[in-house]
Parts: sequence; C-alpha cells; structure tokens
Amino acid sequence: MQAHRPHHARSVLARLALFTACASLPLTSLAAGSITITKQAPFAQQLSVPDAVRAECNLPTRVSEFVKEYADKSYDKVALADNVSAGTPGQALSMKIVGLTGTGGGAWSGAKYVTVEGTLWENGKVKGTFTATRLSGGGAFGGYKGTCAILGRCAKAIGKDVGEWLLAPKMNAKLGDAK
Repeated sequence: MQAHRPHHARSVLARLALFTACASLPLTSLAAGSITITKQAPFAQQLSVPDAVRAECNLPTRVSEFVKEYADKSYDKVALADNVSAGTPGQALSMKIVGLTGTGGGAWSGAKYVTVEGTLWENGKVKGTFTATRLSGGGAFGGYKGTCAILGRCAKAIGKDVGEWLLAPKMNAKLGDAK
C-alpha cells in the first residue's frame, strides 16, 4: 500500500496544480474574436450638457477610448468606427451618454456623474444592453481636480465596467453605480 501513496499524492498534487493554473487564468482569456465600437458615445439629444464640459472635456471620445482600452484585453481585435449599428458585421457596440452632472468648480461644486447606455449586436441581433453610471467627487483632495478630470475618472470606470460586461453580456444590465 505504501508504494502507492507517493504516486497517489503526486497525482493529487498534479491535478491540484492544473486546477490552480486554470482557475488563475484571467477571465479575459475566455473572449476572443473582434468587436467594433462606436468612435464616440454622443450626448443624447435631450441631455443638458454645460457648454464648458461639451467644449473642454471630450467625453464622447474618452468614453469610447476607455471601453476600447478594456475591450482590448478580451478581444483579438477592437476597431473604432464612426457609425455602429445592427448592420455592422460581427459584434458591434454602440453607446451614448444619457446622463451627466458636471458643473464647473471641480469637487467644490459637488459630485459629478456620467451615465452611458449601450447596445451590443452580434450579426444584426441584439446580444445585450446596459446602463452604466459612475459617480465621483474627485477622491482625496478632490477639490484640486478640475471638472474634466473628475468626469474622465467616471468615464474610465465606465470603460472598465463595460469591458467586464462584454465577457458575459446580458439584457438590461446595470453597471457600476447604476446597480
């Protein structure tokens, strides 16, 4: 019997090592292929956006670029396109900014937030939708950060939230502070 124990122990250790290696793989390795993301997440028409935010913060572009940054970790190829719709081949993500509070004065003028809605299509069929919101007052010493920096922090967090959602998209998902 004792001759079998070392072999059995090695087998158990080998299986444990294999399990640990598989379990520690990042989830991003599960996704592959390509996705097309809208180059800009435009402001919804009815949304009231302060002129300074519209002129200086570049939020429509920043939201898309942050989503691309996090999607790059999951997909073999991520492309940005001017127009993304159900007619875009393969996987396609369109987004728009539907909520925003960003008055001037940095954190001294109160918390800031950004809300983005998005639709993921796959070969013309809706595969998932989301609403993502992130709030920020600027963090420690936030009073010294400008409004664009604080809204940029919100956009980056939304990019990460959407990047994670793309791994397992669902309908009507609530991401970030929208949960």
